[in-house]
Amino acid sequence: MKKATILVLVLVLLAGVYSCNPQTGMPVAQTSLARVDQMPALPQPLKIIDWKKKTMQFDSLVFDFDTQASFGPLIWHDSSRRNIDQVTFGLYTVIGDVRQGPSKNKGEFHEALTSLNSLLSAGLMGIDKTCQNGYNFVKMAQNYFNSTTKWNIIMNNTNPAVAMAGGGYGRDWWYDVYPNVLYYGVAALYPKVENTEFIQRSIADQFYKADSVLNGNYNYSYFDYARMKGMVNNVPMQQDAAGGHAWVLYSAYHKFGDERYLRRAKTATEALLNEKESRFYEILLPFGAYTAARLNAEQGTKYDVTKLLNWTFDGCQAKDGRYGWGVIAEKWGDYDVSGLQGSITDGGGYGFFMNSVAMAWPLVPMVKYEPQYAKIIGKYMLNVVNASRLFYPDQADAAHQWLPELKDLTHGIIGYEGVRKIDDYNKPVLKGMSPVSTGDGPKWVKGQPKESMFSLYSTSIVGVFGAIVHTTDVDGILALDCNATDFYADNKYPVYLYYNPYTEAKTVTYTAGNSVDLFDIVSKKYLAQGSTGNVSIKLPPGEAALVVVLPAGTHLKAEGIKVKAGDVVIAYK
Repeated sequence: MKKATILVLVLVLLAGVYSCNPQTGMPVAQTSLARVDQMPALPQPLKIIDWKKKTMQFDSLVFDFDTQASFGPLIWHDSSRRNIDQVTFGLYTVIGDVRQGPSKNKGEFHEALTSLNSLLSAGLMGIDKTCQNGYNFVKMAQNYFNSTTKWNIIMNNTNPAVAMAGGGYGRDWWYDVYPNVLYYGVAALYPKVENTEFIQRSIADQFYKADSVLNGNYNYSYFDYARMKGMVNNVPMQQDAAGGHAWVLYSAYHKFGDERYLRRAKTATEALLNEKESRFYEILLPFGAYTAARLNAEQGTKYDVTKLLNWTFDGCQAKDGRYGWGVIAEKWGDYDVSGLQGSITDGGGYGFFMNSVAMAWPLVPMVKYEPQYAKIIGKYMLNVVNASRLFYPDQADAAHQWLPELKDLTHGIIGYEGVRKIDDYNKPVLKGMSPVSTGDGPKWVKGQPKESMFSLYSTSIVGVFGAIVHTTDVDGILALDCNATDFYADNKYPVYLYYNPYTEAKTVTYTAGNSVDLFDIVSKKYLAQGSTGNVSIKLPPGEAALVVVLPAGTHLKAEGIKVKAGDVVIAYK
């Protein structure tokens, strides 16, 4: 009798484990952000374009040395052999850029921003850039590793002196840090290319030394990585460079297991959080938010991620910083443009293509480590993905873009640099129109053609959307791949973020090849078990689900703050 009772209890316990509400923690209460709350639940007009197709087309066009397009090849060989004894390649920053090309400045003026963004996008699409049409573009891009300058990091130019003399930018910290973030991303996608680990080590060591010297004080316009000295010039101070340092150092810690990098990832994150107000400058603050969230989950820190996210979305309010740089949450004319990242104040608002796409890189995978932000990131992503189509000339009607007469020039492959609330060129035909797809290229230097509004550097990052964004069988509900850009992490099982913008429950379909269990990290419930083929996922109105796809019958267990599937952590309570 006692044995029978024990057997019944065991069966009951096992049933609890495999029921739709296993003992793996309480549902995760969602945290709101005021600026995301201002965004529409379902932006209008709603249109989600095929971002993967756009990415593939961009790669095919831009890396063609023999293109018959009217503007000619957008790529050239750079034979100066700067930094590394090999021929490399250059890409135009914008179409027709008079500063660049094989005959200008010895062919040396080209930007890592464009080249590495392009390689990252291609890698996310599964394109082998180590062997494409006879070229190893990943190896060729290593010429951006500036050994000649003694900085020994990836810089935006192979020869900064030539770039500045040719009309490029002077020292500006984000231009020095973000290329290293990009390089670590590219290295994760193409890890076996010769010399890759050496460069990664050098970058990490330089960032480690820099953070040690800065010692929590990032109040500089840029940092001289050769002299290990913070510098101030006419560029506003960029305290959010600490976010880029933190992301690279924590990635290096996971890559190499060196505790020094972990320590400095923490101190760089703390430097970011010790600011009294937002110091969002260009692109690096969201990477700091991701790093803080991941450190909290994996290392047990208690960093205030909400503060960093509010600083990102609300924008910089410091008068001595880049005032107004944040995330737009408005309707311009008949178009919802919420989610675009750039200036909230310039002419009423100016969103930039590259920045708007790049923010998804850290923020979508961040929700795996802090699922309390699943709803706000899901809502934000629906808005930014919808609004970002307006950067493409084939997606904006003639009345809302600056060069409708040339909109067929790029066949919708290369986009405008930005979208403004109003036209700042005072083109009569655009008076009263809002928004306006446009760009700053013609303003940079004398002689820039008007088609320089079409921007390679801006479009080159689109693979981030191409890899993350998947449509479902319900308009307005996206399946966001949380693993796609979560580099240097254990991504054994697929994880998708779904957000339902509707006021009623909706059911979307997940197609499973094998028998799977679908476990929602937010509700801590199974949404399906032992399912194959077309699996229905029911989403409550206005809520988000963070769905882990597990082999059917995978046993889940709670260990401290972690939920594990076998030995793999799939959630943090």
